[in-house]
Amino acid sequence: MFRKILIANRGEIALRVIRTAKEMGIKTVAVHSTADTDSLFVRFADESVCIGGPRSNESYLDMQRIMAAVEITNADAIHPGYGFLAENAEFAEICAEYGVKFIGPTAEMIRGMGDKITAKTTMKKAGVPVIPGSEGLIKDLGKAKKDAARIGYPVILKATAGGGGKGMRLVWEEKGLEDAFNKAAQEAEASFGNPGVYLEKFIEEPRHIEIQVIADQYGHAAHLSERDCSIQRRHQKLVEEAPSPFVDDKLRKKMGAAAIKACKAIGYESVGTIEFLVDKHKNFYFMEMNTRIQVEHTVTEEVMDLDLIRAQINMAAGEKLEQDAWFPHGHSIECRINAEDPAKGFAPHPGRVSQFHTPKGHGVRVDTHVSAGYSIPPYYDSMIAKLIVRAKDRPSAIAKMRRALDEFIVEGVKTTVPFHRKLMDDERFNEGNFDTSFMNDFDLSDL
Repeated sequence: MFRKILIANRGEIALRVIRTAKEMGIKTVAVHSTADTDSLFVRFADESVCIGGPRSNESYLDMQRIMAAVEITNADAIHPGYGFLAENAEFAEICAEYGVKFIGPTAEMIRGMGDKITAKTTMKKAGVPVIPGSEGLIKDLGKAKKDAARIGYPVILKATAGGGGKGMRLVWEEKGLEDAFNKAAQEAEASFGNPGVYLEKFIEEPRHIEIQVIADQYGHAAHLSERDCSIQRRHQKLVEEAPSPFVDDKLRKKMGAAAIKACKAIGYESVGTIEFLVDKHKNFYFMEMNTRIQVEHTVTEEVMDLDLIRAQINMAAGEKLEQDAWFPHGHSIECRINAEDPAKGFAPHPGRVSQFHTPKGHGVRVDTHVSAGYSIPPYYDSMIAKLIVRAKDRPSAIAKMRRALDEFIVEGVKTTVPFHRKLMDDERFNEGNFDTSFMNDFDLSDL
């Protein structure tokens, strides 16, 4: 087992890793920017190193400075969290060169799943259902038109190196294809330094369902059921829950088997997530694989009674997977609490938090790095907390979430708490009658 883990991340995920590492008797190192000097994750780590200025490229994305911190503190492992360098194959390679264990999959696995065209080809060969689309990248408008006609409209253009909805354009008919193609390529180049785009059939009324997987270094893989992440805005998730109100036992079994096939096709190790789109007829299609821990891992932890960060560390340390099946008990929902103003298009709202009171009680969990007096910097993602509840069934979990949101007090900045509170009263949400387009007509005017 590792002696000391350096967390190459910030905020609630850094604190989340620190907590599990401490329980395992492992020392921790927090690296931080000048903007995060007073953050709780810095306070609770055993050691801390300031690695640069407030902007990500001056600190959390600077591999050289992070590796210098490894050398200074003599850490023997790095946990990348999510975002920043978590799915950067070059960073995983550098860790290996330094003799420091990257707590995650190998650079080869990250690279293979990071490029969506390569990932889709790999999954197709493994027998995992994939969305009909272009064969490789779309080089020009002529090929785009030909592929779109073959697949049938509507289609969606996606950046091959993308994520977070960047470089993505929906096209309903041919006359809109040229403009969408040009804009998708431009946005992909600006966001990822790679203008490559590909084309897929647009799945109407889709649910975004993902399967949590875990695999060791000896070829054993298992899945931990599904999460429903269909409540999202501009491809950014707002609420996640486990299990999905849409997935039945038959579909769960089929999707789980496909996820394990996906892991074995690339010899995957560590925890990860296979993301699927599921249509209204319960046909499912591989979308992408996240080769890291995810924001919403918490709801799986709650229904499985399993610490996924501990499992991730154990897999990296070479332990064998002792269990090949997990089954969910109860229901868990997570609301992402962001420093945003829902009434103004979810505009970011950084600033000083004057009061901060988190809900408590049976089945209520809050993962956060924020406290009263904390100043939310404008340089990073706007998520300041995750509110997670667990109850015996979905209606009980929704009732618990309503109560918990009523107790959540954040003053000094606008947050998404009022949006989530309204969502918990929405009839369609309560009935489980939603897909990824749910937010398109959700009324935010009274927030």
